[in-house]
Amino acid sequence: MFAKIVLTLAVIIGAYLIIRARLRLARGHMGPAPPTRPPRIAPVYARALAYGVLTVMVAGSLWWLYLDWEHGHAVVGVQVINVNTGAIARYEARRSAIEGRRFTTLDGRQVTLAEVERLVLE
Repeated sequence: MFAKIVLTLAVIIGAYLIIRARLRLARGHMGPAPPTRPPRIAPVYARALAYGVLTVMVAGSLWWLYLDWEHGHAVVGVQVINVNTGAIARYEARRSAIEGRRFTTLDGRQVTLAEVERLVLE
């Protein structure tokens, strides 16, 4: 947790210093302009490349979200085992409906496990 805070502060301080240096350079630049060189990639190709990369990133993000949604909505078999008696109760639930020691079955029943019961996913 502490490392995350330090990293965030380092990024904020770094961005502040870079912006400050650029503003100072823009205000104090009085000398001759440096020689310009032609761009390595034509602007048309650079724009097409940027849009292509953006399209791939958005498509990948959407695909990742779809896979996560599909994984969460998969139906799994749930066994509730009573450790004291050895009794086994079987249910079916969606993976996203299982939250710690409680879950909701496909037919809408809410099941909460006791301390002596164990949950096994099939």
